[in-house]
Amino acid sequence: MVVSEYTPADEIRRAELRRMKTLATGLLVGAAAVFVVARILGHDGPAWWGYLEATAEAAMVGALADWFAVTALFRHPLGLPIPHTAIVQTRKDAIGASLGGFVRDNFLTAEVVMERLRHAHLAQRLGDWLSEPTHASAVSAQSAAVVRGVTEVLQDDLVQGGIEQVVMDRARAVEVTPLVGKAIDTAVEGLHHQALLDTILHGLDTFLGENDVSFRQRLYQESPWWVPEPVDDVVFDKLATGARNFLKDVIADPTHEMRVQFHARVVQLAAELKTSPELRTKGEELKDELMTHPEVRAWVSTLWSRIKTALLDATDDPESALRTRIDEALVEAGQRLQRDPELRVKIDDWISDAVAYIAEQFRGEVADLIASTVQRWDTAETAERLELQVGRDLQFIRINGTIVGGLVGFTIHAVSELVAAVA
Repeated sequence: MVVSEYTPADEIRRAELRRMKTLATGLLVGAAAVFVVARILGHDGPAWWGYLEATAEAAMVGALADWFAVTALFRHPLGLPIPHTAIVQTRKDAIGASLGGFVRDNFLTAEVVMERLRHAHLAQRLGDWLSEPTHASAVSAQSAAVVRGVTEVLQDDLVQGGIEQVVMDRARAVEVTPLVGKAIDTAVEGLHHQALLDTILHGLDTFLGENDVSFRQRLYQESPWWVPEPVDDVVFDKLATGARNFLKDVIADPTHEMRVQFHARVVQLAAELKTSPELRTKGEELKDELMTHPEVRAWVSTLWSRIKTALLDATDDPESALRTRIDEALVEAGQRLQRDPELRVKIDDWISDAVAYIAEQFRGEVADLIASTVQRWDTAETAERLELQVGRDLQFIRINGTIVGGLVGFTIHAVSELVAAVA
């Protein structure tokens, strides 16, 4: 299995690795050349040629040993199947399992996760970030995109059926008359029924005034033939004036007897709606009749399409009331996090506990994922990719081996010369 395509960063690492290999190999070749020259000319030259030969010889040994060690990690040196070489390729699966276990035991424990998160002060950072309106708008836009995506992938028939069922079940579960009775009690507490009565009385007074001619003509028609019209006019004026004056008196007097009676009747009606079995039965019959009415059924059947259209329009428009309220709510949430240390502590603790719980529950799965993923990798390519990651630094081992080997060779030769001189 191919791990993945090589990236431009991999190509840069490859060039750096090639450069470091050239440098390390160049030191080895240079040490070998110095050794050959010193070996040939050392017998006839001054004494320091011996030091040069010993230094070059030890440098070659160190360079070759470290070259072998570094190369053996990733492939067989010179292509020879020497035991315990090409370690990454032959031990790939074991390395993957060990890596998974290392991550599991050292990074995914509850103690490590909680300690790291508690020192991160995530709630404070979140508050500072959300308090900026531009950031809140970005979150709002992403949330709107998620809502829009979820809304568009939902099956309309299923959603509409579910909404219709919920609406109908909820409507059937609520008894109408007790609900209306409670609504009337609320209206009475706020004196809204008296305001309603005022509206009715004003309307009735206006109605009588606007239809004065029609009522007067009706009186002429109903009055006996022998009663003169002037008498009918006097009678009508008395009745009309008396009726309108009565209405004005009721409107002007908050303690009028008619108002008291109206209040009592309304209160009595509310009580009967809440307690009367007969009214309750009639109310349920009326509700069932209303729910089965074709117009109501048609309205319910289009409820989801209306909601969906309104939701999509609101999420698409950055200036919509929905998006504006979401932005304001996010900014307010960020500002509250900034000024409320107790809330920050609670959120930090909640995040730490939640992430620690997830880490504890799934740490084994993460280790298995790492191990199984490494098992599927191609062995040769895995070795090459690991070498691209760490090979450049490993070349310093070869360089250091060459230099240190040369210094050790120089020291050993110097000590041996000193011992020979003393002896």
